[in-house]
Amino acid sequence: MKSYSPEQIWEMDKNHFIHPYTDFATFKDEGSQVVTGAKGTSITDSSGKSYLDGIAGLWCVNIGHGREEMANAIADQVMQMEYFNPFGHSTNTPGSILAAKLAELAPGDLNHVFYTCGGSTAIDSTIRLIHFYNNVRGKPDKKKIISRNDAYHGSTYVAANLTGIHATKYSFDRIANDWINHVSAANLYRRPLGAENLSEAEYTQFLVNEFENRIIQLGADSVAAFIAEPIMGAGGVLVAPEGYHKAMKAICEKYDILYIADEVVTGFGRLGHFFASKAIYDMQPDIIISAKGITSGYIPLGAAIISEKIYQVISKPQCEGGLFSMGFTYTGHPVACSAALKNIEIMERENICEHVQQVGAYFQEQICSLADLPIVGDCRGSHLMMGVEFVADKTNKTPFPMEAEISKRLFEHCAKLGLIVRPIGNIIVMSPPLTISREESDFATKTFRTSIEKTMDDLKRDGFL
Repeated sequence: MKSYSPEQIWEMDKNHFIHPYTDFATFKDEGSQVVTGAKGTSITDSSGKSYLDGIAGLWCVNIGHGREEMANAIADQVMQMEYFNPFGHSTNTPGSILAAKLAELAPGDLNHVFYTCGGSTAIDSTIRLIHFYNNVRGKPDKKKIISRNDAYHGSTYVAANLTGIHATKYSFDRIANDWINHVSAANLYRRPLGAENLSEAEYTQFLVNEFENRIIQLGADSVAAFIAEPIMGAGGVLVAPEGYHKAMKAICEKYDILYIADEVVTGFGRLGHFFASKAIYDMQPDIIISAKGITSGYIPLGAAIISEKIYQVISKPQCEGGLFSMGFTYTGHPVACSAALKNIEIMERENICEHVQQVGAYFQEQICSLADLPIVGDCRGSHLMMGVEFVADKTNKTPFPMEAEISKRLFEHCAKLGLIVRPIGNIIVMSPPLTISREESDFATKTFRTSIEKTMDDLKRDGFL
């Protein structure tokens, strides 16, 4: 590849690269930070400055950056066979082995894998597959999907409309309003009206009752599936009250509704297990969605892992010459599947899930020690998934106004001190590589505390405190 200066890269990016979630109010002047290198838990920008990657790329670089083993596995597969089409009755070795491995890792009878190119396409494909499943079993009216406010499920058309972060939809068309519905987020910190003073168990029942009432309102014969992240990611790292997921699954079973566990973020070790639904929440989903950590971000790959119950229906010949007409050019791409297999091998060999269970508890304890600061309203999460919500008034949980730009200020102070965090409204999210050490956790905590203190000084100066 031809060599370019950092200034040339910055200019080409600004003029031609359309980024996800660009703030066009500032982008045309500020452009992008150009990241030129990454190794272990750190990244380096074009100025040579190094940062602790506190967000693992984007929830995904689970085994850390720059693994030579991963590069070799990818290169070896390219040289052996980079691609052949997966349609019909043609397969490749890595795709077949990975499907068997995912069936082994997934809980219960989730034994069948439909590959996609990422999380959003896995979600869209799953919804289409569920509609097909109900058509085949003679329930063509069972099409409605219930999602949750503040959920994030992707940016393809259906996934974007399943997403319950409604601020992401300004000026975008909203499709499927007749069959996509939302219920309350399972938010322990900011509860819906009527649930403010309930115990945790009572709050779980409140949310379950709301869900069941919505099913009855919509008509149980019309509701096909419920989709939920074990812990909400981009919606603010929202941890549900105890027993929530298991109770919601029981309601799904009562009304013949499929439970889709969106484990794009929580899967592959972020919560100390390859999958969290059964291991942590004692809930057996009908479908698990995976992406991100499945390859630790080295190559794009997504997967919908489906139950035997669903497969037995969709795998029956529907008519003479009828085909299961779903799939992509890159379904089960051999290079991506080779990367996933090597990623899983590294995780198992290095006991990364066990490491997360140990260092994750320490990370949570350290970050939550920041709760003594006046503007820290809530610290929440599990293992290596952390959200810190900032408020102008702790007693009333009053959020800062948008013009205070609280998370932007925090992000910038953290970056100056060598830590990358993710700003979301009044919330800062941290989700470091799963290989993070206690010492690096200490650095993240110390840096974050200093950044909060500096931000408080800025807010006082500008009249927001």
